[in-house]
Amino acid sequence: MLYKRHRSPTEIISYAVFLYHRFGLNLRDIGEILAYRGIGVSYEAIRKWGGKFGPLYAH
Repeated sequence: MLYKRHRSPTEIISYAVFLYHRFGLNLRDIGEILAYRGIGVSYEAIRKWGGKFGPLYAH
């Protein structure tokens, strides 16, 4: 399982990583987009997800 041992649902992680790599948004902008949708995620978590799952999405 790709997202094992992560607190956030897989949909949130994949959406945040998608925004980060597809549109080149900065981490705080992604955090604001998610907050607007009622999801509280720190930009540090998004950075870690981007580093961990980004290369997997690229392949």
